Amino acid sequence: MNLKTISSQEVADYLKSCTGVVLPTGSLEQHGPVGLIGTDAICVEAIAQSASEQSSMLVAPVLSYAPAQFNLGFAGTISLSAETFAKVFTEITTSLMRSGFNRIYVLNGHGANLAPLKSAVHDLYLKLDDASPTVKIRNWWDFPQVNALRQQLYGDWEGLHGTPSEVAITQDAVRTITRASASPPQQLSVEELREAAGDYHGPASQHRKTFADGRVGSYSELAEPEHGARLVEVAANALVEEFRAFVSD
Repeated sequence: MNLKTISSQEVADYLKSCTGVVLPTGSLEQHGPVGLIGTDAICVEAIAQSASEQSSMLVAPVLSYAPAQFNLGFAGTISLSAETFAKVFTEITTSLMRSGFNRIYVLNGHGANLAPLKSAVHDLYLKLDDASPTVKIRNWWDFPQVNALRQQLYGDWEGLHGTPSEVAITQDAVRTITRASASPPQQLSVEELREAAGDYHGPASQHRKTFADGRVGSYSELAEPEHGARLVEVAANALVEEFRAFVSD
């Protein structure tokens, strides 16, 4: 079920048997020459939708506006400050609490969301103490089954941004962009991968100079729609299992 397409009474009925909700979080930023601006949001929406079709979980609309300062050098990127993003997340969570939800499962699709999300949750616990909802934050690519499939399909070419796995999901869910000549990007070293983890890439101007076409060690052109369908299926199955355990804990 999707929160935006059901009635208030149906939400009230749902809460009689389950007080958990999935809140997907993504971004609106460049994802390289063949990646869609809304890739992160599209991925979590596709996975959550698939999961909801095989279970009774309720899915809230995707929080798409997010911190993406480092990509502002590329046309189409929209970025919020971490402070604003955390405040919006907090107000969404507080509204859900008022309705009766006390298990908030955040399915995240954007690395730069993690720090402000964790900070916001910490502040919720500090402010509300025992009245706080229990919040779980999970990146879709961190499910062990999903990560294993990503490595099987792409190995070291998965990279960090404009990844073939996320592009494949958007190809399956929306559309495919093709390029006549698609050469691999510069492959990142272990140290470079570690330094850029969590979408920390420095100022936008420097990021654009360092990664001119928007890819960060990711050979996006290896993506195929069939891969995306497999990734969504595996991620959705993992989400269903983890969500059930989360709300019954």
